[in-house]
Amino acid sequence: MTTNLAWLPDHHLPVAATLAHADDLIGQVGELLFACQSESDGLFELREESDGVVNRAVVASLTPIPRKLPMLVADALVALRGALEHTLFAEIVHRDGALGERVAKLVEMPARSTRADFDEWKERRDRKGPPSLSASGDLMCSIESLQPFQRVKSPADHPLTRLASYTNHAKHRTPAVAAVMLPVVYREDQLPKSFADLPQRDERPLQIGEVVFESPVGDIVPLTLHPTVGLNRPGTDLWPVLMHELRDIAEWVRMQAVPRLITGGDPPTDALPASFDISVGHDDERRAIAEGSHTTGFDRQLTHLTAAKTARPGLIEIVGMTPGAPSLDLVRRWADHLTDEQAVEKAERLEAFRNITTAADQARAMGVVDGLLREAQEFVDEEA
Repeated sequence: MTTNLAWLPDHHLPVAATLAHADDLIGQVGELLFACQSESDGLFELREESDGVVNRAVVASLTPIPRKLPMLVADALVALRGALEHTLFAEIVHRDGALGERVAKLVEMPARSTRADFDEWKERRDRKGPPSLSASGDLMCSIESLQPFQRVKSPADHPLTRLASYTNHAKHRTPAVAAVMLPVVYREDQLPKSFADLPQRDERPLQIGEVVFESPVGDIVPLTLHPTVGLNRPGTDLWPVLMHELRDIAEWVRMQAVPRLITGGDPPTDALPASFDISVGHDDERRAIAEGSHTTGFDRQLTHLTAAKTARPGLIEIVGMTPGAPSLDLVRRWADHLTDEQAVEKAERLEAFRNITTAADQARAMGVVDGLLREAQEFVDEEA
């Protein structure tokens, strides 16, 4: 469902393009990460060591992180911060007219962790800044509502704190460091009831020579490992998952900060799309924005990864072993021709096999497989 985004004034239409550019960069980060994860050795290699009593799985090598990755991350975060700064500046110019250089330099989006620091920033704008940045104005109230100190218990975790930290570090020092991490390792024969109950490893980069699992000699232990790439928050020992960090900050900017700066109130229900085509000019840009996609770069990367790692292999295994199925090679060709979205949707149908307790459940599950088998056979027949 699309709307004309009536809450978005014409003078703020350009911010949608800035957000689309940021989303495109996040998508490029996801594609580069997928390429690293899809290499033959994945993100790391293990070797087995034993002292005759205990077997140990030891990190033998790590896939080098491409230089381009942290640069793309920095570019995406700079674009997101730009979206805030551009929105604020556009609103002030719309209200006050063209600004002199001295006054224009006072227009910025602060990121203050204490009320005292924010009050000091606010006072200077009240005395020397543009009229619409007066201390008692509605625009200042919107800026104040977005400040990190509003999160009393953990202002350092506020999206604006993180965004400012990353962009300042990239601008003045170096892009944030990315590294391979292994936050979760678990035995497949000892699965807990919930993923949240899995033992979590320390949030830090993986090191060559590090022991990631031990078991008594003679035990055959099926393991599942979930490697990822983390991003170091500047000035801290924290290493959040890179794509999760980008997702969280981007969603806050698009869904909370930009709308609040524009409307002065709660974000409208018709949210800005994550992207629209900014590679061409539009006679009706408002319409192009309103018809844009709400599927984010993070969503696309997750779908791509799910399709490659679980959805297509699951379809090939289930359909391929069904009586009457085409050859495994033909089933694989069918699965490979599906888009990522199609592969994930079809694999989700196999959820019918979970919690089978009645004959009706079993019949429904087999009906799902029969349907997938027909689709595979139709593809094979068309290819013949």
